[in-house]
Parts: sequence; structure tokens; C-alpha cells
Amino acid sequence: MGTLLLLIALVFEIAFAIYCMVTKQNHRKIKNYIRIAVFIAFVILTLSSVIVWSLRWGMLGILLFLLAVKATVSLIRNKENKKYKASKIVWKSIVMIVVTVFALAPAIVFPQYKSPKVTGEYKVTTSTYTYTDKNRMEEFTDKEQHRSVNVEFWYPKNGNGTYPLLVFSHGAYGIKDSNSSTYTELASHGYVVVSIDHPYHSFYTRSEDGTIAMINSDFSNEVENMNKGVYSNEEQYNIIQKWMKLRTDDMNFVIDTILKKAEGDNNSLYQHINTEKIGVFGHSMGGAASVWLSRERDDIRAIVNIDAPFFSELIYKKEMDDFVASGEDFTTPLLNIYSDDVWRQLESNSTYVANKPNNEHFKDAYTTHFKGAKHLTLTDLQLFFPILANTLQGGKANIDPYYCIEMENELILEFFDYELKGIGHFNPKKIY
Repeated sequence: MGTLLLLIALVFEIAFAIYCMVTKQNHRKIKNYIRIAVFIAFVILTLSSVIVWSLRWGMLGILLFLLAVKATVSLIRNKENKKYKASKIVWKSIVMIVVTVFALAPAIVFPQYKSPKVTGEYKVTTSTYTYTDKNRMEEFTDKEQHRSVNVEFWYPKNGNGTYPLLVFSHGAYGIKDSNSSTYTELASHGYVVVSIDHPYHSFYTRSEDGTIAMINSDFSNEVENMNKGVYSNEEQYNIIQKWMKLRTDDMNFVIDTILKKAEGDNNSLYQHINTEKIGVFGHSMGGAASVWLSRERDDIRAIVNIDAPFFSELIYKKEMDDFVASGEDFTTPLLNIYSDDVWRQLESNSTYVANKPNNEHFKDAYTTHFKGAKHLTLTDLQLFFPILANTLQGGKANIDPYYCIEMENELILEFFDYELKGIGHFNPKKIY
């Protein structure tokens, strides 16, 4: 919508400037009427929800309002047109185009988008909390302070009974809202979903007291260098161990905190959690941590790995200077969802060596491939910030983003329904 309005504005400004120069008149009165009409049209489109009002439209609304007020005053004063000057016409058009681009920038960068469908019977509500781990010190700051982890819950509003707990971990640079459409869909079907912000691994996170933690530069550099192939295999392995320890420590702490609160906290949220049915899922680094966590805990009953390597199954052989897959069977129900970016790496002897489809130790896992998807197409970022998503993942995906995220949400729901609730059957296609 923002791009369309910008194109209309550009065409109008250029066409009107040409018209003025051809007729050698300012046509100020006509332009004033058009300014007022455009503001009225903007209000009508907003009231009719063609334009869904939000901050992205704020600057444009202010601009159109000011132009309409100025035009109204000009018409009331009804002064004679100033002497026509072609240079002045061109200059005013250029200025207006620049101002319009600036006003529409938020709507272009964060385009108006429809929310993926929510199909469950429950209305969904959210709650955010900050949990402080008294057993760990924060390693990313110079201050002597315990590590705090921010979480957000999505759960049935005014629900009755108890619901399975699902724990989500975001990818590198991610945020806890990265797959909020998935959490909402799951909660609408009777799940309590908690998404974790891993401070200094997430792009940013805000604690209950207002403290903001941005991504740590050393961690960011490690991820970038890893993707560029800067490190040796041994260095990669050591860095992976460090990343996974932080992630799984956070996830263990959050799950243990929730289980403890479910036993004695009167908060209705915790009382709606079925502590006997726990699933974990995550995207990219968060997916790797989810698979890893299931090796550490015996209360996790189902896992969804979204576009991540099995770091927990990775063994570095110094004598070979290469990675090999663990020989231990993986028995916890697992669903793998892959984009093209990861799918093409599954046959390589890289950090994805354990993900190979012919790995007999994962013979019971479900694996599906979203053909045409890129790494961030499997998150909501492709919907609300496509420019950033396309930049980070190196181009636009060749799959409809709504089809991709809604089908992904459907598969995740069906998988958890089958494994945690015993509902229906689960037999996903190999390719979507």
C-alpha cells in the first residue's frame, strides 16, 4: 500500500508540474482543491480500513493534514496567483516528492500486511515477564549482576482446564516475537506458548523494569564469521558449544521456573499449564538449541526444528579435522522444517552432517521441505519487515510468504496435537 501511494504521488507531482509548464500557469487553486480532496480520501480509506491506521501512517497523515489546512486557508484568502516561473514549479515539485518519500518511508519499510489466519476456538491473550536466574552471572556485561531472561506467553483467554506448554527459542539476531503468528495459532487451539528472548543473542530485548539489552557485538561477529567460513572446524565446534550452553541454560531455567510456579503460584496463567506435556521448538539457532535440550531433559515430549543444524549430534574428530554425526539414536518425536537455504546443505559434511536424511539415528523423525522458501521466510519477519528479511537472507523467496507461514503453522499445530494431545494423524508431505 505504501509503495502504491508513493507511485501515485510521484505521478501526480510530475504530471501536474508538466501541466503547469505547458500552460505556463501556477494553477494554485486547482492544486489546493486536490490537496483537500487527497486528505479527505485518506481519511475515508482509513475509516473504511483499506488503510489500517498505525504509526506507519502517522507522518503521512500529518503531512496531508497540514497540506489540506494550508490549501483551505489559501482558498479562503483567495489571493491572486503569483507570477508563473518554471523554475519555481520544478523546485516545489522536487521538494514535495522528497517530503512525500520521507512521510511514506515507514509504510514502505514496514508495509501494511494482513495477519496470518487464526483458526482455533480460543481468544488469545499475552503476558510478559522477566525471570532472574540467581545461579548465573551475566557474562555479557561488566556489571556484577545475575542473568535475566525475558519471556512472553501466548495462551487462551478465559480458558478452562490445563494446556500443554510449548517453549520457543528464536534464531541469531532474532526476537521473541519472531514467530508470533505461530504462537497465536497454537494458543487459539489450547496451548500455552512461551517465547524466550535470549539477552545479547537477540537483536534487542526489554526487561520489565525498562532495561534494554541490544545484541552483543562479539556474538554478532562470531555469527558473521561463522557464515563466512572464517573459523577452522575446531574453532567452529568450540564456538557452537558456547552458544548452545547459553541457549540451553536459558531454556532449562525458563522451563524449571514455569514448572515451579505451576506448583505454587496463584497466577491463573501458570495454573492453566499441563506440566506433564511439554514441547519445544525454535528457528535456526533456537531450533538447534531445542533439539539439544531434548538430550538433556526427559520431560520434553515433542520438538519442532525450524531450519537448524543438529548441533547436539555434532562430533569433531581432531585426527580428521572434520565433523561426524553422533551414533546415538534420537527417540523424542521430532519434526524438521527446512527452507531451500538449509535443504541444499543437508548432504554436505558441514555442521549439517547429522541432519542428512539418511541418518538412521533419526529414522522416526518427520522431515519436510518448503521449496522456494529462504531462511527467514519461516518467520514473520518476511511479512512485517520484508526489506530487512530479503537483505539478511540474500534475496526474495520464491514462495508466497502467506502460504509458507500459514502452512508451517498448520504443520506445527498438527504435529503437537498428535504428539501431545493424541489428536488426529500426522503425515506431512515431503515437499510443500
